[in-house]
Parts: sequence; C-alpha cells; structure tokens
Amino acid sequence: MSAIRHFINLSDFEPDVLKGILRNAHTLKKQKFNPPQIFKGLSLAMMFDKRSTRTRMSFEVAMKQLGGHTIVMNTQESQVGGSESIESTGKVMSRFVDGIMARMSDHDMLSELAQHSDIPVINGMTDKSHPCQIMADLLTIEEHLGSIEGKKIAWFGDINNVSNTFVEAAPLFGFELVLACPEDLHGNAPAGANITADAALAAKDADVLVTDTWESMGQESKSLDKFMPYQVNSALMARANDGAIFMHCLPIHEWEEVTEEVAKSSASVIYDEAENRLHAQKAILAWCLEESGVELGQDSFKF
Repeated sequence: MSAIRHFINLSDFEPDVLKGILRNAHTLKKQKFNPPQIFKGLSLAMMFDKRSTRTRMSFEVAMKQLGGHTIVMNTQESQVGGSESIESTGKVMSRFVDGIMARMSDHDMLSELAQHSDIPVINGMTDKSHPCQIMADLLTIEEHLGSIEGKKIAWFGDINNVSNTFVEAAPLFGFELVLACPEDLHGNAPAGANITADAALAAKDADVLVTDTWESMGQESKSLDKFMPYQVNSALMARANDGAIFMHCLPIHEWEEVTEEVAKSSASVIYDEAENRLHAQKAILAWCLEESGVELGQDSFKF
C-alpha cells in the first residue's frame, strides 16, 4: 500500500500534484449532472468544532454525488480532544471509515490526528490554514481568467487562515500575491509574504481582488476601525486590470469588508467560488482515496 495521502498544507505538495488535482476539479465540474460513482461503498467522517455551512454542505454533497456516504460529528458528539487521546481517536476512526475531513481550530491537533490515522485526513479548515478554500478559489480564477500563472492577486484586510494559504499557494502556482493590511499586523504574515499598508498600490493592475470577514467566529468584540481603508470598493476595483474579478469566501459581513456595489457587481464571482468548493473537494477526495488501499470505481482518476 502506498503512503497515506493526507491533505493538510498546500506547502506539503509538489506543484504538479496540486495542478493535477485542479485539472480534475475542472473535469468533475463538467460532470456535475452525471457524476462518476467512484466512491461507491466508501464512507467519510466529518468532524467540526464550529458551525459550518459551506464546508459541511460541499463535502457532504461531494461524497454523496460520487457514490459515497458521510457521518457528521461535532465536538459534543465525539471524544476527540476530550476524554480520549487524539492518537486513540485516529486509530479507532481508521477502522470504521475510509477518510476523515476535520474542520477544527487547532492546526496542531489536526496534524496530530493525521499522524495517528491509517486513512487520509483532509484539512477542512483550521485557524492557521484553509487549503480546500484556496483550491476552490484557484478553480474559480481559472474559469474566469484562464491560467493562474502570472496573474496578480491582491488581498485586503486581516491576516488569517485564508491569506496564509494564499501565501503558500503563490510560489506553487506561479502567481503574484500582494497583501494589503494594517501596518501593525504585518508581523503576523507568513515569512516571505509580499505585504503593504497601501491598499491602492496593492489594487493597481491586479487581476483578482479578494477579501474575507474582518472578524471570524469568536472575534465579535474586535475593533474594526483600522480595517476601513482596506474595504474593497469601486475605487479599488477601478485601479485593477480591465476584467478583474472580486472574490470572498463568505459569509460577508454586510457591508464592512466589501461594499454592496462591488459584491453585487458583474465583477463579483463569489457564488461561483462558493459552488467550486464542491468540485475542488471532489478532486481532493479522489486524490486522497485513490491510493489509500480501498478500491475506487473504474472511472476513478489517474493522477
């Protein structure tokens, strides 16, 4: 049996592997209304420590459309991190299901779960990174603008798990990334990030303008005044290249990090982006499970 194919950090992968997953995501989207039944008889455990809309729906529908099954557990319904060790949880779940998708705040806990699991573990989101979201974002960019290579992506607002993962993705996929954030947050950016306090400079000649909520779950008391210069508005969009698109992984806090005018404009691809979580995650699941020791359907992809 080959090495277990976890999907934890984009930086763990060679570019060709990620590009192969992305190519198959495009193919799976074309098969949206006639999905191949490659996961028949397989089960995916989905673990959550926070409420979820897009992550839960996209993974559950992805697995089921491809013929598999899901079981969903939140922290009140499992022993993980409680009376049972992460090691024991990983070993037990490996005997019951064929893969695990975990959306948990603690990135180290997720990595430990993967270390002790004999089945693939997929990072559905942690406080540190969000690789499935970035794969969906790149799928969306390629649909609207062609190859991601050589494009300029400008990020506005806070430093968070999404911006961290964009930083990981930039050298792997060959695009330019500029983070525009308040100066006092520059020290929170990953090493090697191209970062500025000048939002207008970041937007100049950009192909993609992207942002995220300034206050994630548990940060509701956070002061937002310093982020207002980084709100994506028509003035910033006007500095971008002709045909530039606006992206946001949702949910939007109306209308803080982006104006209603931009979010509802023809440049906005936020709902394509949301749908593409489904197709990107199908391709990620297929890659993870293909060499896991289970038998996929005859129509499985060869990465």
